[in-house]
Amino acid sequence: MTQPTPTPPSLLDGVADAIGFVGGALAGFWLGQLAGFDIFAPGYGTKALLGIALVGLGGGLGLHAARRWQQQRRQKLLQAEQQQQPQPQPSPKKKNK
Repeated sequence: MTQPTPTPPSLLDGVADAIGFVGGALAGFWLGQLAGFDIFAPGYGTKALLGIALVGLGGGLGLHAARRWQQQRRQKLLQAEQQQQPQPQPSPKKKNK
């Protein structure tokens, strides 16, 4: 039994990655703002660095979530295709007399 070949990245994959990354980064930014970490503060103080770290962490988590969603979508499509394809029937064996 051969393994299915992986599908090449599509435009939808790139858009989903971008949306996940930007959405996660924005969530990290606003979470940092609520916690008092201003990434635009002058200098590189502790609060600014923690805010930058939250933005990076949020972007990474958003990208991970987007890729996980893409993988689940691919698996569902593959399962649907496999269910639609007729299963090969074994040929009847001839009996020797």
